[in-house]
This record gives sequence, C-alpha cells and structure tokens, in this order.
Amino acid sequence: MEQPIVGYHQDDEGIWVAELACGHGLHLRHDPPWNVRPWVLSEEGRAARLGAMLPCKRCVEEEAL
Repeated sequence: MEQPIVGYHQDDEGIWVAELACGHGLHLRHDPPWNVRPWVLSEEGRAARLGAMLPCKRCVEEEAL
C-alpha cells in the first residue's frame, strides 16, 4: 500500500526515516549499489520528495490481519 511522505526525521543511528501519512515510517538509506537515493542526503532533495508515494509494508501487514 503506497502512502505519501509527509516529513522526515533521523533515527538514533543517523539514518533518515520518511514519515508517511499513515503514521508509519520507512528508512531511506543511500547505500549504493543496493539503495541509490542520493536525494535523501540533502535538505533540498528531501523537500522535493515531500508528497511522493512510497510503499508501506506495515500497512500491508496490518491489512492482512
């Protein structure tokens, strides 16, 4: 289930987490070659992605219950 990004915060390890409209979070790592998300490293890049849709695995899991 896709949800829009409504904000961001960093976890205890300094990894950026997208705050989704559903209230869940999704870690956004830039760790090539597996995760290529250079936009997450800058404030401008993150701001440009507000409202973008991301898959929320937790919503899918909750829906299946």
